[in-house]
Amino acid sequence: MRPSSRTAILDAAFRLAGNDDGAVEITFDATAKEAGVTKGGVLYHFRTRQELVLAVVEYAAQRLEEAMLARVGKPFEETTAAERVRAYVSVIAAGRLTRADLAVYTEGLADPAYCVPWEMTLHRWLSLDDVTDPAERARLRIAQLAADGLWSAEATDVFAPAKDRDAVIAQLIALTETPTPETPSPETPSPERSPT
Repeated sequence: MRPSSRTAILDAAFRLAGNDDGAVEITFDATAKEAGVTKGGVLYHFRTRQELVLAVVEYAAQRLEEAMLARVGKPFEETTAAERVRAYVSVIAAGRLTRADLAVYTEGLADPAYCVPWEMTLHRWLSLDDVTDPAERARLRIAQLAADGLWSAEATDVFAPAKDRDAVIAQLIALTETPTPETPSPETPSPERSPT
């Protein structure tokens, strides 16, 4: 088999994970049919279902990593925590994390080995270890957790914010931006001066 057939098989298995019935149907037979290859073609690359599912989890985590790297537009090592969380929010806002991603992610919760690729990617991107300001840490974590909720809502179509989606995303992005000191309005005395 051509080396690209492995990627085609992973893409097919990933699509199966996003089926509307909500069941993760990553089996050799279903994957072979979806990929347009024989069951033997799938077995050539993956000897067990566990190997196939783990490869699909790795594939999904890699897709997320690549999408976030494209969003930040520079090497990961040069990013700030705010840029990384903003990239995560932006990827979710762009619909890049789908029902299939959520199904693969939740399937991973059943087996600790399946969790590793997600944990590595998400910890790397969503770590706030380099942020010392508690208020900034809280803002970034709120943005990330709310983005997780948006992903879940849209992937399951439960309480997806259709009418308010753009405003919700704008608020999430705003949480990842460094606040600027507010200039006092003419009606509000500055803290240094007292009204006469």
